[in-house]
Amino acid sequence: MKSEHLYNTPVMEEALPAVLMRVVSELHDVAYLIERIEPQLADLHPEAGQNTAERMMVLQGIDLAVQKARGLAEFLGHVTADMPEGWAVDVTTALNLVKLTDMQKALASPFLRAEHSQPINKAAGDFEAF
Repeated sequence: MKSEHLYNTPVMEEALPAVLMRVVSELHDVAYLIERIEPQLADLHPEAGQNTAERMMVLQGIDLAVQKARGLAEFLGHVTADMPEGWAVDVTTALNLVKLTDMQKALASPFLRAEHSQPINKAAGDFEAF
């Protein structure tokens, strides 16, 4: 699903803390989805002894990506917690830059959600044609 640009949309000024908390949620989703891939890759071709060092570097890179996404989410979450609610930002242009429709909708939605925006059972079969 390609994103539908919001060019003719009125200005969407929202409280900055609310917007940032949606970004935090998306970062947690990214970490979760990457983390689900790691065990799958570890099980691929365990007999390939030559590539063991290279495979280990790839797996460590995946683990680092998960840690970075979670670290960014925690950082933004704590910074946002101390931010005044009165700070507002226009997210219209920023939303137009997001290419994934589901992510664009999640970032545009003023309603926070407790669950992942893209559960693994949904994300596993979906793809976007470019």
